[in-house]
Amino acid sequence: MDPMEKIFGKTAQMTVLKNLIEHQNESTYLSGIAEETGLSHSSVSRVITPLIASGIVIEKPLGKQIRTFQLNMDNEATRLIIDFYNKINQMLE
Repeated sequence: MDPMEKIFGKTAQMTVLKNLIEHQNESTYLSGIAEETGLSHSSVSRVITPLIASGIVIEKPLGKQIRTFQLNMDNEATRLIIDFYNKINQMLE
């Protein structure tokens, strides 16, 4: 079991957040997150909305219907989450 799951349980939002952390310097699509995590598009869309609202994730439109997502590395909360993720993984591995 993943160290983060041991603490917080396995939720769709945690799964999406972990995926974005693991690809923190890359932009990705909703379908890419869904494919990599095994979650449905609707689940990813539902749980990414509060991450965008809190400023942890940046959403950038690419054309009229395509959206890309990336962690907001300028956000202090994002940096704290990544630091926590890295430290917890080191401690519990």
